Amino acid sequence: MNILVCISQVPDTTTKVAVGADGTSINPAGVKFILNPYDEFAIEEGLRLREKHGGTVTAVSVGPDSVKEVLRTALAMGVDTAIHIKDDLRADSFTVASSIAELAKETSPELVIFGRQSIDFDSFALPSMVAELLGWADIPMVSALTVEGSNITAESDIEGGKNSVSCALPCVISAQKGLNDPRYPKLPDIMKAKSKPIAERAASSAQPRVATTSMTLPVSKRLNKVLGDSDADVQELVRLLHEEAKVI
Repeated sequence: MNILVCISQVPDTTTKVAVGADGTSINPAGVKFILNPYDEFAIEEGLRLREKHGGTVTAVSVGPDSVKEVLRTALAMGVDTAIHIKDDLRADSFTVASSIAELAKETSPELVIFGRQSIDFDSFALPSMVAELLGWADIPMVSALTVEGSNITAESDIEGGKNSVSCALPCVISAQKGLNDPRYPKLPDIMKAKSKPIAERAASSAQPRVATTSMTLPVSKRLNKVLGDSDADVQELVRLLHEEAKVI
């Protein structure tokens, strides 16, 4: 079973980010980038399916040269090969999806796996876009997965219960937290991954459909207020909790 796992780099949530001089992008200076956390579940599921059914797992990432770091993380975890689709421009979801779909058409994987979302823009867009471009089924937010022959059965968590669906391979799925427990790469594997080759290919020629017009950071708001212990202060506290904090 040949599997394509699509991964991305995102700013570490502990990193302080700033808007670039153009006002439409993040200034990468001083920003620590990491493997998108949800993509860890995608990689792990690909590895487990390979261990059970045989085949290969290929990791792919679209972006500038810096994405090679997350591809090396995937190699350290155990994927067989890594592909960097070079795109130094700020591609939108459609152009990224087009690049991945073109690769899938050439390599013919039985399964394409994404993390449920990237934690930077939270668009949830790529899996369904790639599935549409390929003409394949798309199963989102998978929390349990079974492959039997040429069919796949997937379970997703819904409000108050679970939803189970099945479809024929090939298909696209997105991995939810709880699907598995991602392995931690061992130090020898991390060192070996540093010297493993990463294939490169050009991005799709598809033109962006969406352009970022502005990007701003949230304005900090001072929420603390000193109150006394009089009856009037207690009433004011209740009012603030009800009308402003909206917690009661």
